[in-house]
Amino acid sequence: MGKLALTGGGRCNISNDFSTVKSLEEVYPRGSVLMKRGLKRFGVEQTLEWFAGRGVRFVTEDGGRIFPASQDAMQIVRTLLRATEGAKYEFGRRLESLPDAETTVLTTGGGPGMKILEGLPVEVASPVPSLFGLDLSKSEGTRQTPLAGLEGISCEAALSIPGTKFRSEGSLLITKSGLSGPAALRLSSYAARHLAENGYRSPLMIRWFTGDEALLRAQMDAFRQNNPQKHVSRLHPEGIAQRLWEYLLTESGIAPGRTWAELGSKGLNRLVQTLLAWPCHICGKTRYSEEFVTCGGVSLQSIELNTMECKGRPGLYFAGEILDVDAVTGGFNLQAAWTTAALAAHSIIAKYDTQNL
Repeated sequence: MGKLALTGGGRCNISNDFSTVKSLEEVYPRGSVLMKRGLKRFGVEQTLEWFAGRGVRFVTEDGGRIFPASQDAMQIVRTLLRATEGAKYEFGRRLESLPDAETTVLTTGGGPGMKILEGLPVEVASPVPSLFGLDLSKSEGTRQTPLAGLEGISCEAALSIPGTKFRSEGSLLITKSGLSGPAALRLSSYAARHLAENGYRSPLMIRWFTGDEALLRAQMDAFRQNNPQKHVSRLHPEGIAQRLWEYLLTESGIAPGRTWAELGSKGLNRLVQTLLAWPCHICGKTRYSEEFVTCGGVSLQSIELNTMECKGRPGLYFAGEILDVDAVTGGFNLQAAWTTAALAAHSIIAKYDTQNL
């Protein structure tokens, strides 16, 4: 419950309406096969209906993110606690082994709680962090990010790790130590295990202009033809902040005081190259304060996807982050928790109903 209270900056991004999602693989780097099945049985509509039936109203924000209208994560916590009135809770006690019971559901999340999986007949993918900012602060042996002085600037950009398939696109935020925002967080999710295996050090390519090269060159040609005497620093593609544009000009070897008429083909080519493929280096990870997500956990090969029951130990179920299922930011991780918990609960209820016939 404590973790739930902190999600979404304390507002609880409870789910997502999936209106901007083209494919589940796009938002669930690990676990999309399970979520394709699970969302058909207990998806966003069922989640919202369950909470609405207990008095919670919702609002939808940019990117399909769904929050309680109260903007208070504690409302969700209190709703869940009321729904489990009569249950017995034990706090401050470490569970060293599974209880002797016919039915057990493990929802310990990632991290230390996964120690209980030792000795169980399950395959476990080792947990590593996901959803984190990209630290550029120690690039080239210095303690200063190459983007120093540009903190707070946000723009649309595309990120990629050269030599791999890992790509992301979206809003990018320049921070004191490097990069954050949806584009950086998505890349950290897609490449979570790759980055962990490489000690969070990797080359990184930033595309500051997300349109195609022909469109970019057409804009530059229009600047030269229509405003030949204006300084290059005064005209730039829409969406690129002035300070960032001046920095990229310097990176291209172009003096901001030059006019567009003075910008030759070589200078234009260097500028286009900088905008489409600016290289830097990831030197570490920074914590994203609104998310606590782990890549790894119980392999989906070890469970029945329709019921969340362990294949090697009947009566043992898994739900939530303990599974090797994780998503990008935007409410998708909590929806995975609601969906897998519902699948396990429905399976257990159906089994007891059958036994009592």
